[in-house]
Amino acid sequence: MIRKVKNQIRVVGFDDGTFRFKGRGRTILIGVVMKGSQDVVGVLSRWITVDGRDATDKMIDSILSSRFEDLRVIMLKGITYAGFNIVDIQRLSRETGLPVVVVIRKKPDQKAMEDALRKHFPDWRERIELLKKAGEIFEMIPGRLYYQAVNIPPEQAEEIIKITQKSSLIPEPLRLAHMIASAVMTGESKRE
Repeated sequence: MIRKVKNQIRVVGFDDGTFRFKGRGRTILIGVVMKGSQDVVGVLSRWITVDGRDATDKMIDSILSSRFEDLRVIMLKGITYAGFNIVDIQRLSRETGLPVVVVIRKKPDQKAMEDALRKHFPDWRERIELLKKAGEIFEMIPGRLYYQAVNIPPEQAEEIIKITQKSSLIPEPLRLAHMIASAVMTGESKRE
């Protein structure tokens, strides 16, 4: 639990790189560690499987094996990485001891996601359960920005999102993670 949210709160924001669905390969997972929205303190990286089940494990490993012991919050850009490699945000929070704030630009179509999972994955029940376990989606800016929060009150989650925003609706750690991950995979960063 965070007692007071400070402007220089240490957060890690994760995003993945581009990937091809054919061949079911791997893509990079990047975590950018920042103080608020100003100072980049470090970068974490792991490889994850496209449509796999390893994103949660890789995030946990990257955080627990890092030198960044003063992290206060994990931020995710959605809960699906590398296609349908779905993060168990409850487990991520429990095993790291950190609250998780999931930032979402477009409200997900839960039914369409569930239909796709049923159609393409033999373990669709487990994957749908992960989507449901992620909890309620809150609207922060109507039609433009949504979030989910685990082990942190919604008011504090919104305060952290605002503190970590710099030049975009997307918090800076997530924006930078997106740019770095896309640069690793394609040779140049993609615009956020």
